[in-house]
Amino acid sequence: MSDAFTSQVLNLTTGGRESVVDITAECERFLADAAEGRDGLLNVFVPHATAGIALIETGAGSDDDLLAALHSLLPADDRWQHRHGSAGHGRDHVLPAIVPPHATLPVLGGRLQLGTWQSVCLVDTNVDNRERQVRLSFLG
Repeated sequence: MSDAFTSQVLNLTTGGRESVVDITAECERFLADAAEGRDGLLNVFVPHATAGIALIETGAGSDDDLLAALHSLLPADDRWQHRHGSAGHGRDHVLPAIVPPHATLPVLGGRLQLGTWQSVCLVDTNVDNRERQVRLSFLG
């Protein structure tokens, strides 16, 4: 494999409740080894049909606000045609159309280029699947 492309999988346990999990530090650790000071792109991808990746401020309530907004847009009730698992689980399968399962981010000098308050977050509303993978890939 060329050193211009490097990939790693993060294994995360999100717990039994809806969550926004900040993975910025994991992305930065990956880039410290993979980018070796180079410019390029970091792709963050969740290979799940019921989770997404968001760039959002965390720790000031925005993560809870995102979950509240998703509840308004995608109520956990019996309106969904996709019906298995927990009540309202069909909404989890619609989530990736609103919170995409990927993000591609600029890397300069081996460092992730985020705005002041931006964090890279896994958004997981599926309480039936606690084990998640996130693939980090650097191209540079």
